[in-house]
Amino acid sequence: MIRPMPKIHLVDGTYELFRSYFGAPKRTNADGHQVGALRGILHSMIGLLWEEDVTHVGVAFDHVIESFRNDLFDGYKTGYGLPVELTSQFHPAEDVCRALGLTVWPLVEFEADDGLATVAARFADDPAVEQVVICTPDKDMAQCVRGNVILRDRMRKKTYDADGVREKFGVDPASIPDYLALVGDDADGIPGIPRWGAKSTATVLTRYGHIEDIPDDAAEWDIKVRGAKSLADNLAQRRDDALLYRTLATLRTDAPCDESLDELRWDGADTEALQALCDWLGDTRAMKRIPTR
Repeated sequence: MIRPMPKIHLVDGTYELFRSYFGAPKRTNADGHQVGALRGILHSMIGLLWEEDVTHVGVAFDHVIESFRNDLFDGYKTGYGLPVELTSQFHPAEDVCRALGLTVWPLVEFEADDGLATVAARFADDPAVEQVVICTPDKDMAQCVRGNVILRDRMRKKTYDADGVREKFGVDPASIPDYLALVGDDADGIPGIPRWGAKSTATVLTRYGHIEDIPDDAAEWDIKVRGAKSLADNLAQRRDDALLYRTLATLRTDAPCDESLDELRWDGADTEALQALCDWLGDTRAMKRIPTR
């Protein structure tokens, strides 16, 4: 029997934890600790493992919220204001995924997105890999889409290849950092350039591709865009800012995520560690739901 080529599933663990915290019922364990998000991510990952084509999995976490980007821009996102009931579940969430037998990347200087981008880039052209599936709705990750790398929004059950990214954002995946730099990204604290909205930005980047290729003078633009003069003037005055914002939005591909394809294969849970965690979580269902290999 010929084994099918593997699909690597890369999961944004921080997003999964946030989604579970804000979407799952709040629960406390016998010790009074908040564990609702942990139970949520546990069952979310079990659900992923039950899918037929899921054989190789890696989960990246923001071990801390701050990263090297905070040194580049004071306005970049921080952990300030996050409820302690959420942040207290950050590190245990990594333990949950390890106990499930998943490869886990707890990133400090880098962000979880950089870890996923690093692994996706390494396996993007690997002839031994059928597809790399990045499991997150985060628009930053759209820049990684190419060839056999796709983006998957598990909650909405949508997948995006390069054509899908173009349809959703109006630009090629390679222009996503430029798009976010101009439009802004509230989730990451990137303010964008005044008056550059989604539609105008997509139109301009479809023609010019990258910020440095957009002429300062709207009279030199060979496309029609509403408010072109204001757009061009604002960009000319804040081009350095725009380039900094693009640096912030550009994912790194040199994060310390070096596992081989074989090391990413899921071979089953660490049942002893998982049972101990389930006991601590007060979860009596999870152990019965673990798939076997």
